Parts: sequence; structure tokens; C-alpha cells
Amino acid sequence: HRFLHELADAEVPAVAPLEFGGRSLLQHEGFRFALFPRRGGRAPELEQPEVLGRIGTFMGRIHAIGARKPFTHRPDLTIHTFGEAPRDALMLSPFLPDELRTPWLSVVDMALEGVRRCYERAGEQPLLRLHGDCHGGNVLWTDAGPHFVDFDDARNGPAVQDLWMLLSGDAQSMARQLDLVLEGYEQFADFDPASLHLVEALRTLRLIHYAGWIASRWEDPAFPAAFGWFNTQRYWQDMILALREQIALMDESALARLF
Repeated sequence: HRFLHELADAEVPAVAPLEFGGRSLLQHEGFRFALFPRRGGRAPELEQPEVLGRIGTFMGRIHAIGARKPFTHRPDLTIHTFGEAPRDALMLSPFLPDELRTPWLSVVDMALEGVRRCYERAGEQPLLRLHGDCHGGNVLWTDAGPHFVDFDDARNGPAVQDLWMLLSGDAQSMARQLDLVLEGYEQFADFDPASLHLVEALRTLRLIHYAGWIASRWEDPAFPAAFGWFNTQRYWQDMILALREQIALMDESALARLF
């Protein structure tokens, strides 16, 4: 909440929680809650150059503020928190079909080895406060431009985590989109091209972490209703295939800028 208020105070269009008596985290009958102002918008047209450039400009401003100091009480995005920990939790869970446990663990371990190689190629990358889940669904577009919502996955991590989810298509398409995003981004924040070695690694970690997140929340009645496919053999078979594809992608050349 303090990060969101920092952004709002700097006139960055991030939707910050309302404060009551100087507090934004409220309680009622043992439940914690926050209230946010209602902000409308539509999905951004990420195929439009001016849209990507505008989003990149504001993302650069978010990261410039995020780099001032780290989160104290929110987690870091690391190979352990997004890969090893959810892997271990899933192996102890009842969701993995018995006949897929061995092949699933084998492919996850191979994928994590690929992630470690990507991190080695990227070198030391500073961690800063991030949005953490900056895909098109969390950027609402209006006639005045974008505003950023849903910071519940905010954490310390490498800057490229907030950029790669804005990219789609083949390597050339993503490189062209990246140039447009960085044209705005680099007006406010530096970008290390070596961090592009992390794009497919972060995509891989997201796959593993997402499965672990659903499993950890399964006791919430909303989760079986929303993710009914999670508790099926088909899901785990598809995840094995997706991770195999990621293993191959991580061994290919990293995404590179065109200009």
C-alpha cells in the first residue's frame, strides 16, 4: 500500500487504496480488507506502437520509484520462491496423479536447471519493487492513457519481470514490441540488455509458481469453482509438455532488441 501511495504521489497512474484516519489496511470482525476507488478502462491494444510506448514510459517511472528502496515485508522473486518451493509443495500435495509424479518431477528439475543457466548468463541483476504481474489484463486503458491495477503480486525482483508479459508472438514480433516499450521506459529508468536472458526463465518460473499458488489456495471454495481443470490428469500432462517447450526455448538465443 505504501508503494502504491508513493506512485500515486508521483502522479503515476496506479490505483492506490483509500485511507481512513491515515490507514489503508482495515479490519472488521477479524478480516483484513482495503477499499480502492473504482477505475474503469478497457484492455490495451498492445499491437499499437503508441500504446506500448506509453505503457513503457509509465513502467519506467514505476521502476525508478521502485528502485529507491526494497519491500521489507513482501517476498523476493527468486528461483527458490518461484521454482523450488512450489515444486516441493506440489510433490507433497494430492493433486499430482501418481503415474505422473516421476515424469513431472523430472521435467521440473530439468526446467530449473535451465533457469539457473539463464540466470548465470544474465549475471547479477538488481532487485527492485515491481508490479509483479504486469500482463495486459492488469493495465486498463482509457482515453487519457493507462492505469495499473492489481498489485497483489508486487514483490522484489528483476526489472524485466514487468516487461516480458507485455510481449507476444514470435521472436521477431517480441523484439519489435520490446523496442517500443523500451523507447518509453528508458526515458526514466536504465535497462540492462543482459536481463533479456531471463525472459524465458521467468516464464518457466511463472508456470511452476502458478500451479503451486492454486494448490496452496485450494481450501478456498472459490478455487475449485474457478480452477476445476487443475485437479485433472490432463492439466498435469499439459504442464509437462509446456515445461519441455520451455526447456528448449531457454537453450535458444535470448530475446534481443532490433535497434
